Amino acid sequence: METVNIKINGRDYAVESGITILEAARYAGIDIPTLCYLKEINEIGACRLCLVEVKGARGPVTACVYPVSEGMEITTNSPAIMKARKMNLQLLLSNHKKDCLSCVRSTTCELQKLCNEYDVDEHYFSGERTEHAVDDKSPIIRDNDKCILCRRCVAACQNMQEIGVIGANDRGFDTSIGSYFKKPLADTSCINCGQCIVACPVGALYERDDTAKVFAALADPEMHVAICTAPSVRAQIGECFGYEPGTDTEGKMIAAIKRLGFDGVYDMNLTADLTIMEEATEFLGRVKNGGVLPMITSCSPGWIKYCEHYFPEMTENLSTCKSPQQMFGATYKTYYAQKMGIDPKKIFFVSAIPCTAKKFEVGRPNQAAAGVPDVDVAITTRELARMIQKAGINFRALEDEKFDIPFSIGSGAGAIFGATGGVMEAALRTAAEVIEGKPLECVDFNEVRGTAGIKRATYKLGGKEIRVAVASGTANAKKLLTAVKNGEEKVDFIEIMACPGGCVNGGGQPYQPAVVRNNVDLRAKRASVLYTADKNMDIRKSHENSDVKRLYDEFFGEPNSHKAHEILHTSYVKRGL
Repeated sequence: METVNIKINGRDYAVESGITILEAARYAGIDIPTLCYLKEINEIGACRLCLVEVKGARGPVTACVYPVSEGMEITTNSPAIMKARKMNLQLLLSNHKKDCLSCVRSTTCELQKLCNEYDVDEHYFSGERTEHAVDDKSPIIRDNDKCILCRRCVAACQNMQEIGVIGANDRGFDTSIGSYFKKPLADTSCINCGQCIVACPVGALYERDDTAKVFAALADPEMHVAICTAPSVRAQIGECFGYEPGTDTEGKMIAAIKRLGFDGVYDMNLTADLTIMEEATEFLGRVKNGGVLPMITSCSPGWIKYCEHYFPEMTENLSTCKSPQQMFGATYKTYYAQKMGIDPKKIFFVSAIPCTAKKFEVGRPNQAAAGVPDVDVAITTRELARMIQKAGINFRALEDEKFDIPFSIGSGAGAIFGATGGVMEAALRTAAEVIEGKPLECVDFNEVRGTAGIKRATYKLGGKEIRVAVASGTANAKKLLTAVKNGEEKVDFIEIMACPGGCVNGGGQPYQPAVVRNNVDLRAKRASVLYTADKNMDIRKSHENSDVKRLYDEFFGEPNSHKAHEILHTSYVKRGL
């Protein structure tokens, strides 16, 4: 590695040649403030908060785009620089709706934090402000009165996901971020992945808050209210309560949810296993009977909507399985309702999920197996944390508790669903044993693990080569599917998740500031919780889950049965653009 010698605030450092001043300062233990910079996603120097002085330069330079060079002398905290940053913050506030006390991002807002640090006078500039109507027609809500035009959301949509349904409208003082022709987001080909939300440094973007509906149901004595939590929620909800990323807080999460008053608190790992039973059987059936291949997983609702919009001709390749969220609601309102003698109309079923697209999924067609919606409300990890906080529950002080029976058993295969490659690995564990007719010597399919955008592997099962591929993030999905469609790549089975890294990086997960997102591998840290859980479980294969076996013995019959298709499977729409 070639290095250059530089000075930062009078101290000598040898740093990698070609990196930016921002990165070099980080190496020196100095976090230069920025509101627009996201590493490898949005590097445009627009917010002007990362200004520093470089000896010999005509004026301050933007550290996020200015490369270091031999002998460079940098000052990051001179009085002039501090004054310039404060002035820029005051300019941002001059056209910003300052309802911080009621804003969903209060205490996690990057602008708020910097204003506190720089002792900003929020009324320094007063005068005309632009005003915009709130776009609240979709699960993702935009309030442009709080937008600071950093364009991080635009970059997440365009550069990371390669969807690009939002951008800058108008010019100058009237500039705003929104959809083409200023359409509501709901009228575009937005897939509701929520990557724009977790990229936003302020409260301009947030998910539709459905917690009031849940509190109302909990307060209704006529309603039976149950909840299931997705695998990655337990891996990340702790971040909302001060735990380091990568901390498993499953037991405390369960204890907190029970204190909210739910009649049943369940593990979505169960229906992740149920999904594998249905999906693996469907895949083997397609291989045996000449069905449409490659078969593509259907667990990610953001990916499903992306496929319907951008690859409608490949909706036939999608597995017909509902997602684990929808399978749980459907099973609860059919099997469990019958078993317990509860009217499905009196069941209010909630899912806690890492995904904003799940909010769209609950209203999709063919998601009402009992004649009522399979899932009534999907709340994000953030919403669940807000409910716990609002109820005055001391999360960190709680003793661990366990999920309720009869749906308390989940396998390690179900646990890894939240990481990219996890669905594929879980399916392979079951498909391999069915094909080979004997237990696997090793259940770890390491080739499909990791945070790479596209992963490929070939396995020989029953004398036949099975070619698999895994993609996360719709930009990578686009590359893979284009190659498959053009005949450049031959694959039998594909897993796709809309969010880069999978559900652990979902749009409904806890906010982390840019300084963390730029310097910590959140995807790997969060996924490690799921793989550790899998490794430590006694049951690591979906088909060995005794609760799943009981469901088939008592209700569904067998995987892909007529009854299973009526309750656990769905259909898709060719939306196009």
